[in-house]
Amino acid sequence: MNHDSYSDNYIRGILDGVKTIAMVGISPRDNRPSYFAFKYLQERGYRMIPVNPGQADKEILGQKVYASLSDIPEPVDMVDIFRSSKDALPVVQEALTLTPKPQVIWMQLTIRNDEAAMLAEAAGLRVVMNRCPKIEYGRLSSEIGWIGVNSRVLSSKRAQPLGRGVQRMGLGPAKRSD
Repeated sequence: MNHDSYSDNYIRGILDGVKTIAMVGISPRDNRPSYFAFKYLQERGYRMIPVNPGQADKEILGQKVYASLSDIPEPVDMVDIFRSSKDALPVVQEALTLTPKPQVIWMQLTIRNDEAAMLAEAAGLRVVMNRCPKIEYGRLSSEIGWIGVNSRVLSSKRAQPLGRGVQRMGLGPAKRSD
């Protein structure tokens, strides 16, 4: 697979299909990107599981922190890697020992490890590198435009929320009204 570019359908399919996400490398500090991404995805209905050996048995955003993926007592659909590129391979190797295996390995912005990606794909997992699920969710749901980020799409129509407020938009394809 070409990991330099992902179709919206590929990303949307992942974000629509996963329910439980283990975030490896989450920080307990509320000013860190991992904390923001964890909180955002949690607020969108994903079951978020924090993984950080230095914070094991503590809580982050109301969730028990685990030292490793192997310590999580429930299946996970996606492993979101918030570690350096060199640390991605051992995380993927551990993820592949889980039963059942996760469906997706997601490496955050600036994180790319082609060896880890090939290993995961050889085991039948989908892989995303150098992307943030928080940003992708916001972009695909049109939510990102409502929070002050330029999506480069001009429209006079408001996006229609699925629930209360614009924070509960869906990931469905954009609808044209012409």
